[in-house]
This record gives sequence, structure tokens and C-alpha cells, in this order.
Amino acid sequence: MGGDINQELLIEAKKNEDGDVKFKEKLWTESKTLWIVAGPAIFTKFSTFGVTIISQAFVGHIGPTELAAFSLCCTVLFRFGNGVLIGMASALETLCGQAFGAKRYHMLGIYLQRSWLLLFLTTSCLLPLFIFTTKILIALGQDEKIAIVAGYIGHWFIFIMFSMIISFTCQIFLQSRSKNMVIAYLAAFSIGTHICLSWLLTMKLKYGLIGALLSTILAYWIPNIGQLIFVTCGGCKDTWKGFSMLAFKDLWPVVKLSLSSGAMLCLELWYNTTLVLLTGNLKNAEIAIDAFAIW
Repeated sequence: MGGDINQELLIEAKKNEDGDVKFKEKLWTESKTLWIVAGPAIFTKFSTFGVTIISQAFVGHIGPTELAAFSLCCTVLFRFGNGVLIGMASALETLCGQAFGAKRYHMLGIYLQRSWLLLFLTTSCLLPLFIFTTKILIALGQDEKIAIVAGYIGHWFIFIMFSMIISFTCQIFLQSRSKNMVIAYLAAFSIGTHICLSWLLTMKLKYGLIGALLSTILAYWIPNIGQLIFVTCGGCKDTWKGFSMLAFKDLWPVVKLSLSSGAMLCLELWYNTTLVLLTGNLKNAEIAIDAFAIW
């Protein structure tokens, strides 16, 4: 009887051991699969966010007023518009996932073009925020000296806002095709170029605010141009069949999905905007906004 008991225990232990090995193998396989997708996506988000941080760092060497004005544009105007565009673009992720799962691959390209059209119209509606930046900020109680410089910067930010149309939509489109490495390579090239250009134009050639803004615009547009070339020139043959008039049809369902999916994202992003606006109403607004921007 004792031998039988020992034999059964050994068999059970072997089963547990095999189970542990299988679990570890499954965990390792799933982790590798996850990081193949998540790794490039994390790096891309980090690089995109890093462009603004690098710009702020170089603008901070120009002067405290310029840094405060740039921070206001980034965290108030740009974040406000960014929240709207991210929310509107997030609908494309749902639509691309459904189309790919249903094996209607050609519809991914149609949905991409519909998102371009929808985000272009949305960005056009947001233009007054950047055209009348100075008047808006003064009306919100911000320091007049900072608001004037912010108005100048706001005009440059129009180019950045239009770059977001391509950036958000093409990234979602390529991620749905598991082309994450393409996005990551372009993001790495963009942020590397941005660091070099910012130093050259701002510190070396002494172009000041113009140099920093020019480098920022190029940093946002470089990956967009690369993504557009990849998508339209054969990188996604199954899902991109060229420009189509179908992009102008059935827009209302896309609009409804975009509005509903974007509401929560907008509220989350605008929270920080409110804090910066409150900071701008303090006595020494220049130092307060600078400190908040660095934080």
C-alpha cells in the first residue's frame, strides 16, 4: 500500500511539474506576442510626447515669457484640440477592427479616408482658437504680455494641428495591420532629427522662437509623410486600393461613433488644461506657468 501511495504522489508531482512548464511556456509566448505589438506602440507615444518636451526645453533657454507662452499653447489650445481629434480618430480603431475581422480588407482604406475627411472638417472648426489666441487668453484672465507671445505661437500651431489628422489616423490604420515597427522607426527618426534641429536652429544659429517652432513642425510632419508614402505606395496592398468616392458616403454613422467615443477622452485631457488656466491667473503668472510646464 505504501508503494502505491508513493507512486501516485510521484505521478501527481510529475503532472504538476509538466503543468508548470506549460504555463511558463504559454506565459512567455503571450508576453512576446504582447510586446511585439505594445513595445513599438509605447515607443511611438513616448516619442510623440517627447517632441513637445524637447521643444519646451529649448524654448526655456530663450526666455521665461516665451516658455510660459509656449506652455499655454501646448497645454491649453493644443491639448484642447488634441483631445477633440484623438476622440474623433478613436472611432477608426473600432471600424478597422470590425472590417479586418470580417475580412472586408478594402474597407480599411475607405474608413481611413472617411476619418481624414471628418478630422479635416473638425480641425477647420478649431482654427479660430489658434487665430485669435491672444484675445481668447486675455479674455480668460491671462497675463497680456504672455498672451501676445502665445498668439504668435498659436499661428504656428495651426500647422501642427493639421499634422494630427494624418498622425492619429495612419497610426491606427497601420497598427490594425500590425505594422507597428514602421511607425516606431519613423518616430525614432523624427525625434532624433528634432533634437539636432532644435539645437542647431535655437542654440547654434540663434533663431530663437522661430527655430524652435520650425523644428517642432518638421518633427510632427516627418513621420506623417513617411506613413502616407508607406500606406499609398504599396505597403498595404490588401487594405489600400486608392482614393475612392465611397469615402464621402455613409459619413453620419462614423460621426456618431466618433462623438461618442471621444467624449471621455476629451474630459480626461482637458482636466490639465483647466489647471494651467487657473495657474495663469496667479499674481506672478510667468513663473507659475513656467514651473507648472516643467512639472
